[in-house]
Amino acid sequence: MNAIEIKGLEKRYDGFQLGSFDLTLPSGCIMGLVGENGAGKSTTIKLIMNAIGRDAGEISVLGVDNRSAGFRDVKEDIGVVLDEAYFPEVMSARNVGKVMALTYKNWDAAAFEGYLKKFSLAPDKIFKDYSRGMRMKLAIAAALSHGAKLLILDEATSGLDPMARDELLDIFNDFTRDENCSILLSSHIVSDLEKICDYIAFLHRGRLVLCEEKDRLLEEYALIRLTEERLRELPEESIISRRASSYGTEALVLRCGIPAAIPTEHTSLEDIILFLAKGDERK
Repeated sequence: MNAIEIKGLEKRYDGFQLGSFDLTLPSGCIMGLVGENGAGKSTTIKLIMNAIGRDAGEISVLGVDNRSAGFRDVKEDIGVVLDEAYFPEVMSARNVGKVMALTYKNWDAAAFEGYLKKFSLAPDKIFKDYSRGMRMKLAIAAALSHGAKLLILDEATSGLDPMARDELLDIFNDFTRDENCSILLSSHIVSDLEKICDYIAFLHRGRLVLCEEKDRLLEEYALIRLTEERLRELPEESIISRRASSYGTEALVLRCGIPAAIPTEHTSLEDIILFLAKGDERK
């Protein structure tokens, strides 16, 4: 069973349209959802949770249509962390645990207390006195403490220092060691996605540019640096995007379309995303 299946999804606002696109998150995998501000990432997450209505398409979450009556029960198995943690300012972490125990049938108080200790969150400190990073850690602790099979995280690691982010990435990796557990992780920090994701979905101006296995992306694309004259000798269909500099022309290319003799540079996921965006803007 796939954790998320999206087919023909569309959402229209004045001046913006998301889709139409298809997307599948296999069970046991982590998918990174990347794109610039306003690309449609948060809108997609709201649509998955049926928090807003869609104009077209189908969405299935953990095997259940998210518009069906059964989706209410499925929400027990979904942990959601948005780009802001929304707890009452006068509530302490301990009180959050008590409220969650009344909200989720499978609430694990011991697991929650364990995450509070792991994240160095004082149980009796009230929410308004937490830093942004502490607030996000509290929301993540809650999402991980009710036996969820799917985590949906919208910029959940933003505002955290590199060590805290690395700690969370390890926790997310451990979460998906169970083949029944999956994560959809929206983030601007592409290096984090490169570390842990199995799949990458790239939204740009409301259009899904790609949804592909991360390792395949890194194998398929390469950066090269040549003179403009040398670059013109390559097959045009192998050149995805290019940019000129004082050192020559840098281009993102398909590895299969260039001669083996042409040296390639180290290519990161962030390089690929940036060049794909520039290529997409010229279409």
